[in-house]
Amino acid sequence: MPTSSASNHSSHPEDLIGRLNSAHTPYEVKLKALRDLKNQIIGNRTKKLAFLKLGAVNSVVSILSSAVVAGGWENREFYELVLVQCAAIIGSFACGLEEGVNAVLDAGAFPLLLNLITHINDKVADAGARSLKLIYQSKRAPEYDFLQEKNMEFLLSLLNSKNENVSGLGANIITHSCQTTLEQNTLSEAGVIERLVGLLRGSLIQRDASLESLASMIYGNPEVASKFLSPENGRALSVVVELIKDKQPRTRMLACMCLIYLRNASTSYLQDSEIKNKLVMILLELLDDPGQVGDEAPFVLSSLISQKEDMQKIAYDADVVDKLCENLNIFSFQPTRLQGTFLALADLCSKLECCRDRVIHLKVFKFVTEALAHDNPHVRSAACYFLRNVSRSVKNLSAGQFMNEAVAAPLVQLLFDSNESVQIAALGAISNVVVDFTAHKSLFMQFGGVKQLVQLSKSMESAIRINAVWALKNLAFLVNNKCKEEILLELTISTLSSLISDPEASVQEQALALVRNLVDGTLNSIDYVFGENGLLLHAIGKQLWSTSKVEVLIQGMYTLSNVASGNELHKEAVMDQLFPKTINDKETVLVMFMQSADSRLRTAAVWALVNLTFPSSPGACGRVTKLQNAGIVCQLKNIVNDPCLDVKLRARTALGQLIMFGDAS
Repeated sequence: MPTSSASNHSSHPEDLIGRLNSAHTPYEVKLKALRDLKNQIIGNRTKKLAFLKLGAVNSVVSILSSAVVAGGWENREFYELVLVQCAAIIGSFACGLEEGVNAVLDAGAFPLLLNLITHINDKVADAGARSLKLIYQSKRAPEYDFLQEKNMEFLLSLLNSKNENVSGLGANIITHSCQTTLEQNTLSEAGVIERLVGLLRGSLIQRDASLESLASMIYGNPEVASKFLSPENGRALSVVVELIKDKQPRTRMLACMCLIYLRNASTSYLQDSEIKNKLVMILLELLDDPGQVGDEAPFVLSSLISQKEDMQKIAYDADVVDKLCENLNIFSFQPTRLQGTFLALADLCSKLECCRDRVIHLKVFKFVTEALAHDNPHVRSAACYFLRNVSRSVKNLSAGQFMNEAVAAPLVQLLFDSNESVQIAALGAISNVVVDFTAHKSLFMQFGGVKQLVQLSKSMESAIRINAVWALKNLAFLVNNKCKEEILLELTISTLSSLISDPEASVQEQALALVRNLVDGTLNSIDYVFGENGLLLHAIGKQLWSTSKVEVLIQGMYTLSNVASGNELHKEAVMDQLFPKTINDKETVLVMFMQSADSRLRTAAVWALVNLTFPSSPGACGRVTKLQNAGIVCQLKNIVNDPCLDVKLRARTALGQLIMFGDAS
C-alpha cells in the first residue's frame, strides 16, 4: 500500500488537528497542516470558533513549544518556518476574538511568543511581535509591570528595535498597561517619551503606536504633558499637530487624541480657536468612517467636549449633534459605535440647552428605548448616561418629555440588571428623570420602581446605595402625601434611620435630604419623623452632634428647619435635638454651625432659628430665652453683615424676632 504524500491529506478540521496532534506525523507534514490551518482561519470567525472547539490552539502551542526548545535541529531554516507559522496562527486566533485570546493565554502561548521577539532571525522576531500585538488589542492581555527594572530595560530594548513590529509592540505594551500616575511618571523618568517621539518620524505602524502610547502616558498627568512639550523633545508638538492632517484616518484620530489629552492635562496649551475648530472638524469627518476609526472617534470626541462648554458650543455650531443622531440610525447594529455615540451626545447635552432641544427635535428617544434594552451592557450604560444629561432640561422635564411608559418601563427593568455598572447608570438617569414636576411620577411607581429602589438602598455596594437613596430623594421632591406615604411604607422608618447612620457620609447626606423632602409641606408630612417613637428625629439629632461632614450637617439642619416650621409639638421636638438632656443646657451645635466657614451651613442654621422663634408661636418666648442663654444673640449679631446675602437676610430676620421678646443684649 503506497504512502500518502502531504498534498493528499484532507483539509477537514478534524483531520488537520489529528495530524498536528499525532506523534507519528512527520514535521514536514505538520508544517503543511499548519499552513492549511492558517489559510482556513485568517479573517474567518466561523472557522476560528470551529477550530477552537477542536483544541487547535493547544495543538499549535504544543508544536511551538517543541520548536522553541529544539534549537539544535540540523535543518535550521525548516525549524524557523515552523516558528513563523505557529506565531501567525496564534495571532490570527487572537485577532478580534476574545474566545481566541482566552484560549491563547490559557495554552501558555504568551511567554513563548515573548521569547520569539529576541530571535536572531528577523522573520521569526517579526512574526512573534505581530502575534503579540494582536493579543495586546484585547483587555485580557497580561499587564506589564514597568516598576521592575529588568522589565523596563526589556521595554526600552523593544522601543529601540529597528524592526517596526517589535518597536510598535513596545508602544502597544505601554498603551495597554500604563494605567496609574506612578506608571506614567516611571516611564517618563526612564526616557520613554524621547523614544516614542523618535518613533513619530518612523513607519505608519510605529507612528500610530507611538501616538497611542504617548496619549496613555499624558492622560491626566500635567507633569508628563509638560515634559513632552519641553525643548528637549524638539518639535514634538508640531509633529503631532501636522499629523492631524495625515492621509491615514487612524493617524489623524490618534493625533487628535494626543492633542486633546495634552490640552486636558495642561490648560495653558492648545487654547487658540483655530486648533479647537480643527479638532472638532476632523473628528466630525472621522465619525463617518465605516471601520474601527469610526467606532473610536465618538469616544475621542467625548474627551474633547466633556465638561467644556466652549467646546460643546463649537461642536453644536458644526452640526455635530445632527451627525451623531444621524449615525444612531446608520450604525445602530454596531455596539461599540452605539455606545460612543450616546456618550458623545450625553456630553454635548451636559451643559447646553440648545443641544438638549436639538436631540429632542431629532426624535432620538426611539433609539434610546432600544438601547436601554440592548444586549451589550456598555450600550445600556451609555443610553442611561445620555438620558441623565438630556433630562437636565427643566422645561422639557416639567413638560413630561422623559417620564412616559417607553422610558419608565425599561429604566425600571435596568434596576434589576446583573451588571452593577448598568444599575448605577440607570439610577443616575432615574434620579434626574423622577424630578419631573408633573403627575408622571406615579407612572414610575406603577412599574415597581420604588420597591426596587428600596432594595438597592440596602446593597452592600456603597455606590449603588448612594444612587438609590438619591433617586428616592428626588422622587419625594414636591410630591403629594399619598406618594410620600407609598415611599415610606416601602422603605420603612427603621431602614431610613439606618441609612441616616450609614458608614458612608454620602449615603447619610442623601438619606437626610430624602427626609427633608418627605417633611416638606403639610403638618401631616412633618409627622413622619415622629413615627416609631421619633426614631428618625433621634437619628437626625445624633448625626448633628457626631459628624463633621459639612454636607451631612447642612441636610440635617434643613430637615430640622422644615420640622420647626410646624406646630408647637414639632418646634419643641427640634429644640430637644438642639439642646439634648445629655449636654449642658447652655450648649448647642447651633453656635458652631453659625460660625462655620461654609455659608450653606450658616444659612441652614439661621433658617431653623427663624422657624423656632416665629413671634405668633405660643411657646416662642420660652425657646427664645433658652437660645439667648446659649449665646445665640451674640452669634446672630456677628453675622448680620455676613458676606453671604442669604445668611445676612435670615440673620436679621431671626435677630428681629428675638429682640421682640426683649433682652437681646
